[in-house]
Amino acid sequence: MRIYATIWLHDYRVMDAVFKALADPGRRALLDQLHQHNGQTLNELCRHLDMTRQGISKHLGLLIKAELVVPLWSGREKLHYLNPAPLKQISERWMDKHKAACLRAFNDLSQGLEAVGARQS
Repeated sequence: MRIYATIWLHDYRVMDAVFKALADPGRRALLDQLHQHNGQTLNELCRHLDMTRQGISKHLGLLIKAELVVPLWSGREKLHYLNPAPLKQISERWMDKHKAACLRAFNDLSQGLEAVGARQS
């Protein structure tokens, strides 16, 4: 998995696909459902989500393309599994690096708002 994550970091098309996939509330609901119970069939996903089978299939296709979901065959059943690697990479690349600067940014924003408020008074 470590090699996969390293390769993923350098493929911006995959990163764009992940952000596109996460932009839709229906796809986020699918990811949440897989997070609760990983390895579900399409029929199982249909039982738990208020979407049509066709809608779920379409969303799964985009999630698979974004590598957020991996389909695996088990006999005659296709099971869908959440792949956390792209989410971890986004967290590391876009969120974790801003955590340290977050307090400073809030402080700067607060001072800026106070300065603007003082000028308007």
